[in-house]
Amino acid sequence: MSRLLTLLSTVFARKLRNAQFSTMGSNGICVEDIDVFCSENCKIKDRTRVEGILRELIAGGTDRLQVVTDFDHTITKQKLENGQKVLTSFGIFDECKSLPPQFRTESRQLYDKYRPIEVDPCVPMPEKINSMIEWWRLSNELLKGFKFNPTEIDDVAVKFKDALRDGTHELFTQLNRQQVPVLVFSAGLGDSVVSILRHANVLLPNVKVVSNFLQYQDGILNGFQEKFIHAFNKNETALEGTEYYNLVHSRDHVILMGDSLGDAGMADGIPTSSHVLKIGFLFDHMH
Repeated sequence: MSRLLTLLSTVFARKLRNAQFSTMGSNGICVEDIDVFCSENCKIKDRTRVEGILRELIAGGTDRLQVVTDFDHTITKQKLENGQKVLTSFGIFDECKSLPPQFRTESRQLYDKYRPIEVDPCVPMPEKINSMIEWWRLSNELLKGFKFNPTEIDDVAVKFKDALRDGTHELFTQLNRQQVPVLVFSAGLGDSVVSILRHANVLLPNVKVVSNFLQYQDGILNGFQEKFIHAFNKNETALEGTEYYNLVHSRDHVILMGDSLGDAGMADGIPTSSHVLKIGFLFDHMH
């Protein structure tokens, strides 16, 4: 699945070179033209629809394109080559040495309670959303009243600068070269996301991170900056009124990548979105 990132670079490189696909003609591109789409690990519900979207994306070129992606277990791998688990953005924060023991304990209790609800496909969406709002509200209260040096996040994050999926650097570099906006939407901790992207040299001028960022008051942690981003409100309506929204709202061709059900709606709110290629990386409930 990680080769899909390289695939996206290849598709648009072909467009820019005016290259011809093997079966180009009246029907345009076919799924069989792209090796990774033929892998047994790649599942496509409607091949004809995917082919149609690919044709539109290629024909529209980079001026109409934007990329919207989750971060944890989408841009990052699940495990390193040595088998070590890749920490999530909040997991990186939890590794910081100066965090009070009580924070670690209570934060873990909240995770154990709400994470199963987040990933359970049988829980109704309204119940999921209410649970996520409650989770972030309680987490926000935990993140208040103690000193914290933000450089500690960098000290941990640098260990995972090589934990991005194969082809990420090439993809981001090419998208930046072609001035294609990349929106990284994360329900995790934005401070960690930015740190990893920066250490991996992919926090390029075309990359915008929308996430939960820490705020401080006189050197003391004071919860999150508004507004809270949880797994099921990650969409571009959160960008209304911002410079980034004005930049991308007319780009109606979207490549969307994520690893959860909530990520599937990250392109919601983009006016006149006509063609959205959704790529999911299976992580939970694999059987």
